[in-house]
Amino acid sequence: MRIFFVSALALLLCLAAPLRAEPEKSRAAIFDFELIDTSLEGAVKGINQNESKRLILISDILREKLSDSGLYEIADLSHLKAKIDDAGYLHSCNGCEVKLAAEADAQLAITGVVQKVSNLILNINVYMRDVQSGEMIRSASADIRGNTDQSWSHGISWLARNRLLKP
Repeated sequence: MRIFFVSALALLLCLAAPLRAEPEKSRAAIFDFELIDTSLEGAVKGINQNESKRLILISDILREKLSDSGLYEIADLSHLKAKIDDAGYLHSCNGCEVKLAAEADAQLAITGVVQKVSNLILNINVYMRDVQSGEMIRSASADIRGNTDQSWSHGISWLARNRLLKP
């Protein structure tokens, strides 16, 4: 009889224990990264196709890292492609990314810029704005050495892990 009561009490305690709620995901509009080439190489040689591909690469890596964290739901921006293209450079559009993110029903607008100082020195910058207020809520930057797929991938992965996903 005593075993029955102990078992029943244990069952009641288990049922009464509060369930851990999953954290609510923030819906994020992550726009493709842009390049600011202050090395003057682009002005002399034109657009570097490898760098254009790397911008897409690190944009996709950031989306994947934030999605995999379980903290973010990534908004689909495909229906806004024409508007995004018309906006030009988001890093200098005076907050238009916030309006675009709102059209995607996102809570956060995330943009990024790679500044190329030279083929050896580059930095990756990420900016996170609250869509409702338009305020910058987080920014992060990482200097990278080398203009390669590996250095760009490592830089954005480090930023996601150590700056964007840390409280």
